[in-house]
Amino acid sequence: MSLYGRISELSAKHRHLDEKIASEEKSPSGDALVIKDLKRQKLRIKEQLQHLRAS
Repeated sequence: MSLYGRISELSAKHRHLDEKIASEEKSPSGDALVIKDLKRQKLRIKEQLQHLRAS
């Protein structure tokens, strides 16, 4: 996969996680542990994106 393809894929995953976090936070039965895990995943992807864009 090309660098731009990988960046595009990670960006899409980042947006998807953002949507899942927002949905979970709006839900009255939102699970704090699930939200924390989603945010952790989102941060890892953000760090990967920063690393790839710096390359």
